[in-house]
Amino acid sequence: MITNLAIKNYALIEDIRVDFNEGLTIITGETGAGKSILLGALALLLGKRADLNSVKDSSKKCVIEGCFSIKNYGLKYVFEENDLDFEPHTIIRREILPGGKSRAFVNDTPVALTQLQALAPHLIDIHSQHETLEVVSENFQMEVIDALAGNDALLKSYQAQFADFRAISEKLSAIKFQKENALKELDYNTFLFSELQQADLKKLNQQDLEETFETLNNAEAIQEALSNVNKYLDEDQIGSLQTAKEARIVLGRIKEFSKTFEDYWQRLNSAIIELEDISNEVGATAEKIEADPEMLFQVNEKLQTLYKLQQKHSVSTVSELIEIENELEEKVNTTLGLDDQIEKLEKEKKELQETTLKTSAELHSKRFEAIPILKRKLEETLFPLGLPNAQFQFELSASENFKNNGTDTLQLLFTANKGLAFGPLKKVASGGEMSRIMLAVKAVLAEYKKLPTIVFDEIDTGVSGEIANKMAGILHQMSKSIQLLSITHLPQIAAKGDHHIKIYKEDSNDLTTTHLKVLDEEERIVEIAEMLGGKNVSEAAIANAKELLN
Repeated sequence: MITNLAIKNYALIEDIRVDFNEGLTIITGETGAGKSILLGALALLLGKRADLNSVKDSSKKCVIEGCFSIKNYGLKYVFEENDLDFEPHTIIRREILPGGKSRAFVNDTPVALTQLQALAPHLIDIHSQHETLEVVSENFQMEVIDALAGNDALLKSYQAQFADFRAISEKLSAIKFQKENALKELDYNTFLFSELQQADLKKLNQQDLEETFETLNNAEAIQEALSNVNKYLDEDQIGSLQTAKEARIVLGRIKEFSKTFEDYWQRLNSAIIELEDISNEVGATAEKIEADPEMLFQVNEKLQTLYKLQQKHSVSTVSELIEIENELEEKVNTTLGLDDQIEKLEKEKKELQETTLKTSAELHSKRFEAIPILKRKLEETLFPLGLPNAQFQFELSASENFKNNGTDTLQLLFTANKGLAFGPLKKVASGGEMSRIMLAVKAVLAEYKKLPTIVFDEIDTGVSGEIANKMAGILHQMSKSIQLLSITHLPQIAAKGDHHIKIYKEDSNDLTTTHLKVLDEEERIVEIAEMLGGKNVSEAAIANAKELLN
């Protein structure tokens, strides 16, 4: 419920603050006094788009702030869904800055207008005869039936199942689309993978292959070169080893004479040992090397395959080719494994569909049982409101399509007079009839559901006499379970209020401003007497006002 409203620099309002209480609060005032301004400020607070033209003084900031006590309304989930911190005592503030920019705050946290608009319906329901009534909405009609049927828990269960079903359906569609695209590439990826796999890359060493190829391809030249090297090192007549050994003998004769000669001998001896080792290895290598055309062909084949694959995939090493091979293998396996995923998801989807259908069938059954109760209560409520022949028909049928509130479709038919055919509510009900139907719906809902604060804007238009008394009684009864604000011109309804606020205008220094005043008991008597007989209040009007209040 709303506990406080503060309005500053809006339309004809300079700065007002008013407290609201539980029960039925009556708001009265002469035509043009500013009742519509109050509704406009409330609408702005609840997310209506701001208009700089509605600001009283465009050089100053316009501020509208409302305090709400929502501890017992079960709204925590609404705050969580909209990324807001829940507070049992919530403050909403709208600001219109001099430049025309608008800002919104929930508990001093800046919020987007969409967040505020999502929260608004759970706080205040403003009902005006001149606006499109939600009573003609199929979703609203279903909400009313669900409230009577006690479907809250069942509906939440269905919505959770439907959310899972929708999520798995979307996932399945995505994987099928992925498979469709993957199949187009599967053959090519499989070919590339097989080509790399056949090359047996993990067993190839490109450097070794290239060295082997060069050795076999130049075997004769290598053999000749190694033979000459061996000759130059170890041949009896000209070999370096022989000359070095003779030099070592000569140094051996004098090495005892000086440390220097000893060093020369040691160094030459080491060189001879190294030359002998080289000579032996060169000779051994020369014996191993021989022309092998078949092996040369095989090595060349492997290298050419390797070079082609590297060129094809724009890489230069075997390790890069192996990495590509692994990636292709993963792609091929993923594509081939999509069928298993699709089969698994199809099974899960079918199971979820069956579960969700079962829950929606339970919803349908409970709704079907609740419809006769709602029909009876609505018709009984409308009887004293001047619609004694009002009748409703609820055509509830199950469809094959899941919706957020089940699989049911609903058409509400209405007739206000005997002998006339039923027709869709929005087509056959007049404005006055629609207002009374909405009042009846809200009155029935109040018995079964914790409703937000309801503001009725002249719901009594076109009503008088005994019907006005009956309407006042319904409003008073509703206010025992919910907070009601009713803007009215009827004294019968005004007298039923638990609280009374008067809106009036004042002229001061060539400036007209709108004000609010909470009336005490004596002021209420005078206000209701003026509603009965005009500004010139008679004793009879005072007496009549007291009688109405009592």
